[in-house]
Amino acid sequence: MKAIVGLAVLAILAAVGDAAAGGLVPRSLGPTTSAVVTIEKSYAAGTIVIVSGNRTLDLVISEGRAIRYKIGVGRDGFRWSGTVKVGRKAEWPDWRPPAEMKARAAGLPDLVPAGPLNPLGARGIYLYKGGTDTLYRIHGTNEQSTVGGFASSGCFRMSNADVIDLYARVKVGSTVIVK
Repeated sequence: MKAIVGLAVLAILAAVGDAAAGGLVPRSLGPTTSAVVTIEKSYAAGTIVIVSGNRTLDLVISEGRAIRYKIGVGRDGFRWSGTVKVGRKAEWPDWRPPAEMKARAAGLPDLVPAGPLNPLGARGIYLYKGGTDTLYRIHGTNEQSTVGGFASSGCFRMSNADVIDLYARVKVGSTVIVK
C-alpha cells in the first residue's frame, strides 16, 4: 500500500514538474502592490472597501488610513456593488465553478483541486450576504496580467503575494463594501 501511495505522489510531482517546465506553474507569487494611503471617509478598522472603477481594495487600518491593493474586477456585465461580510477564508482553496459559469464556458471541470494551477490562487476570502455564500471571492490569481483589469466574472483578483498579506490581516465577519 505504501508503495502505491508513494508512486501516486511521484506521479503527481512529475505532472507538476512537467507543467512547471511548460510554463504553467507560476514561478513567483507575483508583485506586492500594497501602500498605506489616506482615505476621506471614516470606516471602522478591519473594513474592506472595494472601488471597482478604480480597481482598488482598501483595508481600513485606522481612522483615515488604509492599506490599498491593486485588484482585478468583473468585466462588463459582471460588476456588482453592495455590502457583504467575510464568511470564511481558505488557504490554497479548491475551485468549483458555479453552474452559471459552466453554462457560459463548456468544458469547465466540476472541481479544480487546490494547488499551483488552481485559478483561485494562494488564498480565498469568501463573501457572504445574510449568512449565505454569494459565490463571489477575493482571491489570488496565477494570471498576473488580469490584476488591475476588468477580467473576472465578479470576483476580485489579487496577486498571490497581496492576497496572502490581506488574508493574514482580515477576520471572518469583517464588512466588505463594494462600490
